[in-house]
Amino acid sequence: MRKLIILSFILVLCVSCVSTKNTIQNIDDTAVLPKIVAGQFELLETTTDLQYGYSEFYPINLGFSTYENSNNQNVNRFFNSFTGANGEKVTYQLLETCCPFPSKHNKMGAGTLVLYEIYLDGKASNKKIYINTFEKGKIMCPKGFIIKKSETSGN
Repeated sequence: MRKLIILSFILVLCVSCVSTKNTIQNIDDTAVLPKIVAGQFELLETTTDLQYGYSEFYPINLGFSTYENSNNQNVNRFFNSFTGANGEKVTYQLLETCCPFPSKHNKMGAGTLVLYEIYLDGKASNKKIYINTFEKGKIMCPKGFIIKKSETSGN
């Protein structure tokens, strides 16, 4: 009987890890990829939403390509497009892949988010950003950062 209870508990745990309902709130299939200038996105605005990028329910949605390498380039372009609040250089490190959700943009029928830790001038900033490379959404500068001026943007 005890083995049956333990097995049931494990089964419930496994099933609950993959949601059949998409919990991401800011997917926009009509979103347009920002202009790319000098290896970075030319961002036009900073979000006012405190959750944008900082919550798995409101990730940065960079899924504009079906090619994995291009999505990795978009992650780099995104992080190259802003600085710290005081102009600090932003670098990032992958922490984990998490938060499975259903997606029509993956042969497996599911996508995952990637969580990155942000460093400012090489020092940990205690800021973590969720990135979604499967779905599209409006790409903005996260709150607490400043849009980096590109050489041709005139910003």
